[in-house]
Amino acid sequence: MSTRNTVVRSLHDLGAAAWFGGSLMGAVGVNGAAAAVRDPTDRARVAAVGWAKWTPVNAAAIGAHLIGGGAILYANKDRAQHQAGVRSNTLAKIAVTGAALAATAYSGVLGAKVAQADGEPVSGATEPGPSTSSDAAAAQKQLAYLQWALPILTGAIVVMGAQQGEQQRATQILSGLGSTLARRIAS
Repeated sequence: MSTRNTVVRSLHDLGAAAWFGGSLMGAVGVNGAAAAVRDPTDRARVAAVGWAKWTPVNAAAIGAHLIGGGAILYANKDRAQHQAGVRSNTLAKIAVTGAALAATAYSGVLGAKVAQADGEPVSGATEPGPSTSSDAAAAQKQLAYLQWALPILTGAIVVMGAQQGEQQRATQILSGLGSTLARRIAS
């Protein structure tokens, strides 16, 4: 019925897991640690250094997820076209992945603005202080939302991937193909 795609599935799943885990750990760990630094003028730098060290790993995780996802989609193109529910899940997952990519890229842009505030007193990585420059404060306020949007989006990617795995059970394939066939006959 289908061939094994262990390598590409592993790329897809491990990439998504690292993307999710890194974004959640960053929001809680990196940003939390930066807020705990005693000297408020060091907080932006601590957060920027932590995120800069994660960035190459995150890029590799995202790349692995995208390569794995593209290969899985190619391997399952007939099932995605003909099995009821698979196409809608795939399209939704592509949209959520696009949103997560955009949020990740925008977070990087905003993070670079906050990094330029090195030496300015801030309350935390995503919380400006009373004398934080307006550019850095605006970036921090946006990052306060994005730091939680990313784990939500990437968590949704992981959940949708699990749902797609469930759609590959033999009973789901037969049921989905049967539903599609019945719809085509009825129309």
